[in-house]
Amino acid sequence: MTENAQPIEELTDEHLDAMLRRSMRNTLILGVVPAVVLWLASGWRNAGMLMAGTLISAASIWEWRRLARLINARLDNRKAPVGSPVVVLFFVLRLMVFAGVIYGSLKCLHGSSVALFCGLGLAVLTLGWEALRLLRN
Repeated sequence: MTENAQPIEELTDEHLDAMLRRSMRNTLILGVVPAVVLWLASGWRNAGMLMAGTLISAASIWEWRRLARLINARLDNRKAPVGSPVVVLFFVLRLMVFAGVIYGSLKCLHGSSVALFCGLGLAVLTLGWEALRLLRN
């Protein structure tokens, strides 16, 4: 049996940060373009629902990126980034605010809930895609 290094062992914090940045960019692209098409095809309500889900997904990736930097600093016994308690506080607050945004968009926009869930699922889709790309290279 050969002693080859596993691809996951060669990943650095910079690789993770770049992957999360690309995922956030791709989430926004994959949300805005279909939202424009949906706006032209079925109206602003469904496009608004898709954009609400997309913005929540992108903001979630951004918040996870900040949280990952904090966790990696703790694991590497480095000094935690400035504002570490704020990062954790905003992570919890984000969950409550986004729950309110989801409720508000369902209650007020009266668009398709499928469009909202598609926007919310974009984060999972782009993170999975970028993780596979990262492990493949």
